[in-house]
Amino acid sequence: MTVDVTGRDRDYLPPMGKDWLLPLYDPFTRVLGIGRVHARLADSAAVRPGHRVLEIGCGTGNLALLVKGREPGADVVGLDPDFAALARARRKSRRRRLAVQWDVGTAADLPYPDGSVDRVLSSLMLHHLPEETKPRALAEARRVLQHGGELHLVDMGGHPSHGRMLRRAHEDPRLRGQFDDGIADLLRQAGFTEVAETARHSLFGTPVTAYRAVSSGA
Repeated sequence: MTVDVTGRDRDYLPPMGKDWLLPLYDPFTRVLGIGRVHARLADSAAVRPGHRVLEIGCGTGNLALLVKGREPGADVVGLDPDFAALARARRKSRRRRLAVQWDVGTAADLPYPDGSVDRVLSSLMLHHLPEETKPRALAEARRVLQHGGELHLVDMGGHPSHGRMLRRAHEDPRLRGQFDDGIADLLRQAGFTEVAETARHSLFGTPVTAYRAVSSGA
């Protein structure tokens, strides 16, 4: 896949909430244990040689680089609207000598043809979008997936228990609709089938749930 995307849509939260905090993103995710979350998501995606893989909202590229490192024969693309985050991703891929394509663009308007991808990955990106944008982003993920292609998504949400951090998360308008069956319902409304939980995690008391969903074609 090749694409030439320009422009910048700021209808999203940058990786750390503020642009000036971006240098802290990778150290912060290591402290949180996001690497383990990525590893479980990559296990579930089961990327094989020849697969075309798209990560939407790739940030500084950690998940895309993990997938490419595990399966060099896959064609891996990372897409994000944040130029600065992508610059860091490109530097990391050069250092590791991993050929990942980094594109500027938004999850709600993917610059790829229908049915052109085998796997779409999304890691802790959905909650960065406004509520009204989430259905469009998931519909776009289904559009670019080939028939039988899979979306593997992990984000804050799922079935909570209790805790102060959880109560604060429920107060966040970008998270409120993702708890209980919220994410699964969004996936089904976007036209995905075989929606299933594949893993559950906890980040400082906030539940994080991974899902697998299958595209039946446009």
